[in-house]
Amino acid sequence: MTDITTMTHAELLALVPSLLAKLEEANKPKALTMKVSEKGALSIYGLGRFPVTLYRSQWERLFTARQQIADFIKTNTALLTTKD
Repeated sequence: MTDITTMTHAELLALVPSLLAKLEEANKPKALTMKVSEKGALSIYGLGRFPVTLYRSQWERLFTARQQIADFIKTNTALLTTKD
């Protein structure tokens, strides 16, 4: 690739669509992947920088509390932020 400092205006403009496509791709949510850890816990990757790792009983407890969590989120929507 040519050094950006020596590129013409037309060459720079030609780069814009590909750079925008790369940016759009980078900002897409990552697919969720799962893995069983050495200690037998379930790790979910793709939600943030680090995996969310819980044991089966913890996941089951979390799933059981799904409605309570959804209600809490609804009640506190104004206080909560999102990260896409």
